[in-house]
Amino acid sequence: MSLLASLISACAGKQLTPIATVPQVDLPKFMGDWYVIAAIPTAIETESYNAIESYKLDDDGTIATTFTFNKGSLTGPQKKYEPRGFVVKNSGNATWGMQFIWPIKAEYLIAHLDKDYTQTVIARNARDYVWIMARTPKISEEDYKKLTTLVNNLGYDMTKLRRVPHNR
Repeated sequence: MSLLASLISACAGKQLTPIATVPQVDLPKFMGDWYVIAAIPTAIETESYNAIESYKLDDDGTIATTFTFNKGSLTGPQKKYEPRGFVVKNSGNATWGMQFIWPIKAEYLIAHLDKDYTQTVIARNARDYVWIMARTPKISEEDYKKLTTLVNNLGYDMTKLRRVPHNR
């Protein structure tokens, strides 16, 4: 019986502490363009350059999202994805389900947002993907270090973090 318990325990993996989100997000203020500064990328964005995530709050309360980037280089072919964001009730607007393919909604946690709504960190409890984003295509090295330290403190494998080049 102890062998079975060991196997179940091994399959369960390490339990991670849930990531805390910011207490409240002013959705209209959060809308607009966000440049992806760095990410532990999903499969579609491993070769992204000039990556921008744009949000528009629709009348039904969902978020029309447009993710654009150049694939493979700063001048590579432009790719465009249009997932839809669904704000989770009673989350202070800081937890979303991001739907690329119906009916699956990927977890999207606003783990950091500066008071001016100019820099944010989007995380996931699985610690598989993370995005550092800003309203401008470049941020200071000091700010980059602060944000990467925050990501590290959330429990991410920093060897997977990729800085996203921009020429805008």
